[in-house]
Amino acid sequence: MNTARIVVLVIALGAGGVAAYLASGYQNAPAPVLSVAEKLPTVEVLVAKNDIQLGQAVKPDDLQWQAWPAATASSAFIRRDSRPEAQTQIAGSIARVPLMQGEPIREQKLVRAEGSGFMAAILPSGMRAVSTEISAETGAGGFILPNDRVDIVLTRRLKNPDGDNGPTGGNDLVLSEVILTNIRVLAIDQAPKEKDGQNAVVGKTVTLELRPDQVATLSAARQGGTLTLALRSIVDANAVDGTPEDQAIRRTGGVNVIRYGVQARQLTSQK
Repeated sequence: MNTARIVVLVIALGAGGVAAYLASGYQNAPAPVLSVAEKLPTVEVLVAKNDIQLGQAVKPDDLQWQAWPAATASSAFIRRDSRPEAQTQIAGSIARVPLMQGEPIREQKLVRAEGSGFMAAILPSGMRAVSTEISAETGAGGFILPNDRVDIVLTRRLKNPDGDNGPTGGNDLVLSEVILTNIRVLAIDQAPKEKDGQNAVVGKTVTLELRPDQVATLSAARQGGTLTLALRSIVDANAVDGTPEDQAIRRTGGVNVIRYGVQARQLTSQK
């Protein structure tokens, strides 16, 4: 046997021995131990079994108890260990905001009507619901929906103080003024919520959420001219103190004046 065959045979025998050793060691190795996940403590909280719409009267069948991690269970949640009868106690309450399936129930999102109407039940404390007429032209073409935020613009037409001697032969003076800002829309006509995913509602009446002092402002403005609703961006609507433009309007009481077809802005001081 020549040298080359001897070398090949030695290499083959060595590789076979190494393979046998590794196979033997693998078979004798203990199986890996799977770590058992620690079970987190849970509590049962009351959640919405189905989607609950704004203004809907809650029934016992709309609620159910569900296990919830104790570490993340808010103190505002309703727990079964402290209120086992809550499912029936809450029945009959009205949802002040929409609730999604599986969302924990909180007392702040429900209200007891106690014989009152739906609108009175969902109004926050200290606020008033006031309705005013609108049209497609004064209501942003119908794209204002319940829960949107709007600015209210008053437009007045005054007789030309210069009579027929003005450059336009006696054209009237038109004044426009933002009288209220960041006002919540409660309903369009008698619809307090969006229906069937629609993105436009052309109604004749809008119901607004106002403070008592704003009610007086709106009532006086309705007698003095035409009201127009200006739809706000959802980003501006979520601002607590309003945009810088809102603050400037409150400070200066700005009025847009259109005279002889030329627009100018006059500032009136606020006491």
